[in-house]
Amino acid sequence: MGAHFVFPMRITGGLACGIPLRLPARGEIRPATDYLREAVFSSLGAFVPGARVLDFFAGTGAYGLEAISRGARSAVFVEKNPAAAVAIRENTAAVAKACAVDARVAGIVTADALRWTPPEGEGGFDLIFCDPPWSLWQEEAEALVSRLAAWFSGPDARIVLEAPGGWSPPVPSGWKLHRQLARGKGQPAASILRPE
Repeated sequence: MGAHFVFPMRITGGLACGIPLRLPARGEIRPATDYLREAVFSSLGAFVPGARVLDFFAGTGAYGLEAISRGARSAVFVEKNPAAAVAIRENTAAVAKACAVDARVAGIVTADALRWTPPEGEGGFDLIFCDPPWSLWQEEAEALVSRLAAWFSGPDARIVLEAPGGWSPPVPSGWKLHRQLARGKGQPAASILRPE
């Protein structure tokens, strides 16, 4: 198994802090940096424990697994790349063991995120992370963010969008841009949306 994976990143906080995350050695996965994830979770703070999480375009599952490490109740990972889905399973097992939780807190869906919707009765996420191939922010941004905004069950929710620095996210009706986190020009940035 080790020959097929590299370990360029780790969980940055919570019970699984320091656990390395596997990444397929080949493929088009662009992992969320440790620095940006740490900044996002510092900003979210006490909002994470008990949250139902969706990690959309999950890649390695870093965002959702970081949330589980920090006390999220459950996470659903949607990723179409089969090798990435295998990495998410491996990463989930390591994080679940470190957190002393059942690995079934994580649901892994191998599907095209652009065509996936939550099964009937399984929407109502508290926290959604979306880190797609960046070309989609030019092609599908408004439709994608509007879909995500429809998958919440109440007024206390967050959507975290990772994109290139300098990108301005579309903000659906009834939502507002809560915070933008960026390290510098040309670096990945995160926009956090919340209901008004």
